[in-house]
Amino acid sequence: MAVSAIDSGWYDAHATFYGDMSGAETMQGACGYGDIFKQGYGLATAAPSTALFNDGLSCGACFEIYCNNNPQWCIPKAGSIIITATNFCPPNYTPYKPDARCNPPLKHFDLSMLMFTKIAYYKAGIIPVRYRRVLCSKQGGVKFEIKGNPSWTLVLIYNVGAAGDVNTVKIKGSNTQWIAMTRIGGQNWRTGIVLIGQNLSFQVTLSDGATLEFDNVAPTRWQFGQTYDGRKNF
Repeated sequence: MAVSAIDSGWYDAHATFYGDMSGAETMQGACGYGDIFKQGYGLATAAPSTALFNDGLSCGACFEIYCNNNPQWCIPKAGSIIITATNFCPPNYTPYKPDARCNPPLKHFDLSMLMFTKIAYYKAGIIPVRYRRVLCSKQGGVKFEIKGNPSWTLVLIYNVGAAGDVNTVKIKGSNTQWIAMTRIGGQNWRTGIVLIGQNLSFQVTLSDGATLEFDNVAPTRWQFGQTYDGRKNF
């Protein structure tokens, strides 16, 4: 599968892994995603450090990563992996861990164990890598999971192709104009406008400025806790 780079430059970072081969520990997380298996991400995921997380705006972005210049731990001819940022590797300021790899300004990826062991031996623990931003390749349409309560509506946006990271969202009910939503962490977007009983449309803009309008995604009788398919992707 051909990979399209957003930025042709390669950059230095380090990588570790968290959890086990089942990936149970990679569920949920700071980006607001839930069951990343059901949501289509599988274990091709990572938790970037503060320097790469961009306060959650990088959630959904895709990176190509390869193990770099460490013959002891890099698997020969392993090639590269492509992951989606779905979580956050927080800094650790504990005095006895001054070299904590996720502390600013260090660039670091905490991978799932499966992805780590595709490019390096398990015993390595931590490896030098090179990375670049690439376009995300996703199957099917952009997904909109509607949460919240009758007073406010929260929408998780996932399975986003191309640049992958959503920067602004607008929502429109059948009886409203376009309403700018507020990001409240990761890729969860909120509005306090009551929209029950109206069909819902969305306007989504990615970090590169690409914008798509998803008309009448959710029907008039939409329900909290349900996910609706935008039927197209970037």
